[in-house]
Amino acid sequence: METVSEPISVAILDQEYKFACQPEERKALQEAAAFLNERMLEIKGEGRLMAIERIAVMTALNLSDELLKMQKLEEHRKQNVDSRIRILANELEDALKDQLG
Repeated sequence: METVSEPISVAILDQEYKFACQPEERKALQEAAAFLNERMLEIKGEGRLMAIERIAVMTALNLSDELLKMQKLEEHRKQNVDSRIRILANELEDALKDQLG
């Protein structure tokens, strides 16, 4: 059985936006909107950008930059873990050969 989307309102920079979402996604959408609102308020508070569209674009660029940095860091971490696993597997294999051989 398919769940029906429900309406939800979120406030970002004192403007209300309405969306439809699944009930199980409601909390995540509210948290994302609150996070976005906080980030946009920070940029607005810097006083350099006043138009909401420019604030939104600057926020999107900042979040995109953070996301890309995190993805690169995660890839680097994954490569390090994979490399360490290969080294440990080789050491284990060598130790087993020594014991059995």
